[in-house]
Amino acid sequence: MSIDLAHFTPIAALAGGLLIGFAAMLLVIGNGRIAGISGILGGLFNAPPGDRVWRIAFVLGLLAAPWLFKSFTSLPVATITSSPLTLVAAGLLVGIGTRYASGCTSGHGVCGLSRGSVRSLAATATFMATGFCTVFVIRHLLEL
Repeated sequence: MSIDLAHFTPIAALAGGLLIGFAAMLLVIGNGRIAGISGILGGLFNAPPGDRVWRIAFVLGLLAAPWLFKSFTSLPVATITSSPLTLVAAGLLVGIGTRYASGCTSGHGVCGLSRGSVRSLAATATFMATGFCTVFVIRHLLEL
């Protein structure tokens, strides 16, 4: 494995990480909620009316962010080499995994780890190990 230094953007990555951390901090301080995307989106459909507004605002902010970013610089070109069936299967597996783990990478990996949650440490380690193993098996053993 090697790092593509021509496309390595440590300043942009640092800025993005700081913005994610700041947004998560604001949500906890201002609303007492964890910025777990799967929980926010999942709760959007069955939340009481007073709990829906901030969830809608959060999701709209996620959707608006690329357009705001585009006003400062050009968006990177995404190249998807997997089949639509593979993408759907992967999405379903991630969705099932977030239900079993009671949260997603943003809830556990960003918010849980920053709070020192042992459960989030176990969940994040499991997410990462499973991802590493899946990529290794698919790319190197199955050669897909």
